[in-house]
Amino acid sequence: MPNANFGSVDRMNDSTLLQASDIRMAFPKPDGGELLVLDGINLELREREIVGVLGRSGSGKSTLLRLIAGLAAPTAGHVSYLGERVVGPARGIAMVFQSFAIFPWLTVFQNVALGLEAQGLPRPEIRQRSLAAIDMIGLDGFESAYPRELSGGMRQRVGFARALVVHPNIMLMDEPFSALDVLTAETLRTDFLDLWAEGRMPIRSVVLVTHNIEEAVLMCDRIVVFGSNPGRILAEIKVTLTQPRNRLDPGFRELVERIYVEMTARPAGAVPSRGGVGLSTVLPRTSSNLLAGLLETVAAAPFNGSADLPKIAHDLQMEIDDLFPVAETLQMMRFAEVGGGDIRLTEAGVAFANAGVDERKRIFARHLLTHVALAAHIRRVLDERASHVARKSRFVDELEDFMSEEAAEQTLSAVVTLGRYAEVFAYDDDRATFSLENPV
Repeated sequence: MPNANFGSVDRMNDSTLLQASDIRMAFPKPDGGELLVLDGINLELREREIVGVLGRSGSGKSTLLRLIAGLAAPTAGHVSYLGERVVGPARGIAMVFQSFAIFPWLTVFQNVALGLEAQGLPRPEIRQRSLAAIDMIGLDGFESAYPRELSGGMRQRVGFARALVVHPNIMLMDEPFSALDVLTAETLRTDFLDLWAEGRMPIRSVVLVTHNIEEAVLMCDRIVVFGSNPGRILAEIKVTLTQPRNRLDPGFRELVERIYVEMTARPAGAVPSRGGVGLSTVLPRTSSNLLAGLLETVAAAPFNGSADLPKIAHDLQMEIDDLFPVAETLQMMRFAEVGGGDIRLTEAGVAFANAGVDERKRIFARHLLTHVALAAHIRRVLDERASHVARKSRFVDELEDFMSEEAAEQTLSAVVTLGRYAEVFAYDDDRATFSLENPV
């Protein structure tokens, strides 16, 4: 099918469509420093492949997509598309977003046709291509419907049709299935892969951003595994399994296991800390129920203190953005060790899992104050003050010397949850104050 912007596919001989070279992306901080989001990113996209960018939320995956699309410029390095540097929005690159991102006051047809109208194409061609895209994506019969009349899955199909109708060379997909229920997401993935395998979509390659490991293995030809703080490439894995893929196939499970190993590996040369985490550490959001629940699950049969993270994720129906913060918090507090795709309970972790409610709180409080510097700092400030009260803003200001405002708020929220459970301090959200006594 002809490409609307660059002529036919046959006129392009180079198999490399896009190349990101030594990408570094940083944002300025109020104190004059910078927040490094991406560092040393090198990525190549070739003909007829789906490349997955897999990582946790906050690892810079969506930022990379914006750089590829030309919606932002990197601090250092560059993106080349069809042999030329990307400067500004790149024609021939389309994006599908996590949110449906369609206009509620326009019909399905009008939403899909919008991009072609912006290109100034003749009305007959706009109509023919829009109807063809709507039909291809499975929405034939809904051309005159408004988004409010559609289910979530159907609204996301409109997003796919709107991206496909301009006949892009590259489709960028930013977690397009994550806002959908499990069954709808699976149906949409399958339909997309069927259209891709049949060569019916007018695109040459795809970049899929996801935090779902099984989704990446199910859909992608190559998977680029991202680490966080800053975003960097931990591994690049080629997927040779034939389509359609079976989640229960041993080869599929082996790849899932390998990715968990890569994502839980310590950086080369890193030495495990014997002290606690300092004030500069961004604490993950989690809950005491999840922490206790994971400890109990790993301590019980059939795991008996040591479990395979993919198995835990499958059994508990948890994705990496759900499971990893819990596992990392347990490791941070020395209740568990995480590595090689496994989680192993320490003696303290086993003791916690086997203890009663009051003893659990005592164990948790001891580990929190010993291994989490921020919790110990807040408790020390409260102990030293005659009023035993301190404003939240005091600690936010201190944290912002090390991290962004958003990360400081997340870290304070996390430590409030941990401190409340351990009963080492209380927090009044109305007054934004910490104290040693619970407000009544």
